Amino acid sequence: MRTLMLTGSLLLLTGCAGFGLPRHDPAQAWIDLDSQQEDTALQALEVDDKTATDKRYFEVHPGSHELTVRYQFPVQPTNIGPDAEPLWRDCLLNVKFKDFNAGQRYQLQAGNIGFRPWAKLYDQQRKVIGQGTPAGCQST
Repeated sequence: MRTLMLTGSLLLLTGCAGFGLPRHDPAQAWIDLDSQQEDTALQALEVDDKTATDKRYFEVHPGSHELTVRYQFPVQPTNIGPDAEPLWRDCLLNVKFKDFNAGQRYQLQAGNIGFRPWAKLYDQQRKVIGQGTPAGCQST
């Protein structure tokens, strides 16, 4: 049984490895997602209250948009108590920006300070052009 599970997992990983990001449409703005730590997850959820087509990035028409992301991260015991285990948080953040430009690449980064998540939107020159606002968190 273990051999079957291991083989299935390896085949799944091999199949996923060949599936990269699509080409960037020059008529739209592209927003890459980046979490600050290795053991976290950042996913695209919605653009203007509509489900995102891919959880790995956003691609939007020029203009004003509100992006919603899910950020999952562990709160370390140093922020909880000396005998505590890491506590996982599952948070939603909204980022509004009024001037996405066609052909431009942006980067949305997320991180946390203790229990509080944060998100920042950067332009191609690494200038902060937007900040995320928390839209709810839960512990898992």
